[in-house]
Amino acid sequence: MTALPYLLVGVCAFAITYLSTPLVRRLSLRLGVIVQPSDRKVHAHPTPTLGGTAIFVGIVGAGAIAAFLPYGDFRELFSSSSEPLGLAAGGLIIFTLGVVDDLRDLPAPVKLAGQVFAAGVVYLAGVQMQFILLPRQVISLGPDVSVLVTVLWLVAIVNAVNLVDGLDGLAAGIVAIAASAFFVYTYRLEAADVYAVRPMAPLVAIILVGVTLGFLRHNFHPASIFMGDSGAMLLGLALGAATVSGVGSVQSELGASTSAVFLSYFPLLIPLAVLALPIIDAVLAIVRRARHLRSVFRADKQHIHHRLMDMGHGHRQAVIVMYVWSALAAGAGLAFSFLDRKDVIFALPIAVVAIVLYTLFPVLTRLINEQGGT
Repeated sequence: MTALPYLLVGVCAFAITYLSTPLVRRLSLRLGVIVQPSDRKVHAHPTPTLGGTAIFVGIVGAGAIAAFLPYGDFRELFSSSSEPLGLAAGGLIIFTLGVVDDLRDLPAPVKLAGQVFAAGVVYLAGVQMQFILLPRQVISLGPDVSVLVTVLWLVAIVNAVNLVDGLDGLAAGIVAIAASAFFVYTYRLEAADVYAVRPMAPLVAIILVGVTLGFLRHNFHPASIFMGDSGAMLLGLALGAATVSGVGSVQSELGASTSAVFLSYFPLLIPLAVLALPIIDAVLAIVRRARHLRSVFRADKQHIHHRLMDMGHGHRQAVIVMYVWSALAAGAGLAFSFLDRKDVIFALPIAVVAIVLYTLFPVLTRLINEQGGT
């Protein structure tokens, strides 16, 4: 299948989300669902939330358009697989959970239970890790192990995306980068007939690209609306489900060699690499709070994006730095798969050094000015 149907669905996702976000903003203002500035927040003005509603509408609307599109063979996907319906059901559950949390600030254990429930629904719909590929060996997972691995992965991605939603446009932009790279990869696999059964992975990925870019227009600093937990957790669940679908649909014959195993697992590595910073940030936050005998669920302003602002980056610049690091992770993964590895190994250190210098630019500038003053 050509890329045109995918791009059409992506454009529809962008348009639906872009046009519905101002309506959701007015609704949030009318209902008084507004996030007030505080010492744990970086925004200076009261800002409406519930932007996840526009994200949910964009995902469902674009999915419906894909299901009824007269060309592109998406109808076969919706008629032969329960995965899209399962993702819609799980998405509705976690979106509702997020809305309640945005309104009432649910306890962390309750949120975790809701996330597990939503992930379980997605698993029951067929989005499952059913085997582990090893060089020249395929290990089939029993239902008890499969559900554990799948649910843990989905909940991990949900919380990683939710964690990175700390600055205007940060979560939406990083998910857009991860989904873009993931779409390119899974579309290439689909075009090469690697999949035994057409997965929903590339379709969900391109929908996420459109939805996040449509919302980002209203969410970039200074944001006119926040996505809230309803949007962040929904994006995380959709991205996690797409990666599991992409891996679970790869033909088992790919387990013939080490390079083929890497090819099979790469759909998981893309979002993992892009979300590596927030995942590391989450681990450091747990260690930091445990060391100071504080609850691991208590928010603070010591995350990576907060530290970037402390270094001297403005709000937008801190977000762009995170974008650049995420794009490097996604681009490096794609380059290792589709380009000559010798060229990648030569160019990658140069790119890393350039980004490190860009990240440390405020600090270096301050040191140079201080030495010049003396």
